[in-house]
Amino acid sequence: MNFNTVILGAGAAGMMCAAHCGARVLVIDHAKAAGEKIRISGGGRCNFTNLNAGPGNFLSQNPHFSKSALARYTQWDFIDLVNRYGIEWHEKTLGQLFCNGSSKQIINMLLDKMERTRAELWLQTTLKNARKTEAGFALEVEREGRRVTLHCANLVLATGGKSIPKMGATGLAYDLAQQFGLKITETRAALVPFTFSDGRFKELSGVSLPVQLSNDQAIFDESMLFTHRGLSGPSVLQLSSYWREGEAIHVNLIPDLPLFNLLREQRKEGGRKALTTELARHMPARLVDYLSQKLLIAGNLADQSDASLSDLVANLSDWQLRPSGTEGYRTAEVTLGGIDTENLSSKTMEAKDVPGLFAIGEAVDVTGWLGGYNFQWAWSSGHAAGKAIADRI
Repeated sequence: MNFNTVILGAGAAGMMCAAHCGARVLVIDHAKAAGEKIRISGGGRCNFTNLNAGPGNFLSQNPHFSKSALARYTQWDFIDLVNRYGIEWHEKTLGQLFCNGSSKQIINMLLDKMERTRAELWLQTTLKNARKTEAGFALEVEREGRRVTLHCANLVLATGGKSIPKMGATGLAYDLAQQFGLKITETRAALVPFTFSDGRFKELSGVSLPVQLSNDQAIFDESMLFTHRGLSGPSVLQLSSYWREGEAIHVNLIPDLPLFNLLREQRKEGGRKALTTELARHMPARLVDYLSQKLLIAGNLADQSDASLSDLVANLSDWQLRPSGTEGYRTAEVTLGGIDTENLSSKTMEAKDVPGLFAIGEAVDVTGWLGGYNFQWAWSSGHAAGKAIADRI
């Protein structure tokens, strides 16, 4: 069977590419349904892009690589597509855009775009092997209990990374890339909760609060959630992409709160109150109880000197913790690293030394922040590859 283009992966990037790369396109996926990560994203409402999406929101060994694709298909282009399909949406915090209804609206939109370009979709299809030929590529796949050989001029790697293996994620894109001579940068779980081997935060599980979380590389002002295994929440997921095993993290529990002045004023007006009682006005009470044991917070406000209040504020502003690790790929939203961008054209996403081979989406060493950025990279990189293929027909 002959196709102009075979796309491996019916996720966000793969479907976006299929919608733009012209005639005789086949999309293959081993799953039962297309766009499964889209379906579960954003609590079922799909955080499909971010108003602030730009190169500065992405990690890569080459921080300039994403600029071309992001500039030629922006968040505004995707928003326009969503609007044309009548999908209602709303903005949450920090520029994050979500569907008012179901994330399935985004999947159905992409499937409709594929149908309009007559792209075929084979689900529950497994790739058995792939090889380069003079005319392009030959693929052997298993579908409905039988083996089929496919020939194509263009092969697009859009199978994502290793994150959430229970949904079928594998390192297939990396294996194929290496088979065809492309390099792979180190891969790690990213946008993932931190764990602590001693279970120190079990009694705080479910407590959340706004914090400023940082290490030597990055700083994020968002909420943090205590879990029975460690720490989660937006600020934690964000910082995890910049964290390495063994490193300490710094937690400011009172960002933008003039706590020292507040405590001094309260000391004048109600010095007989317990210090922990006053702290519980500004922080979750369960956390105050926990910290009172760890930081030896005790006594009435009247008992506290300016120096002791200053020390307390300093400790709350820079609570240093050293995670044991992360939850790993099991719960990671994305994979950091991947197919080395040195091997690819930033304009077309095509391998420089393997004509007709393209890599897009999460499979590539471009990883976005939490908040719709990774979907935008899927749209932008998928569009870049699709248009490059279409221009050759």
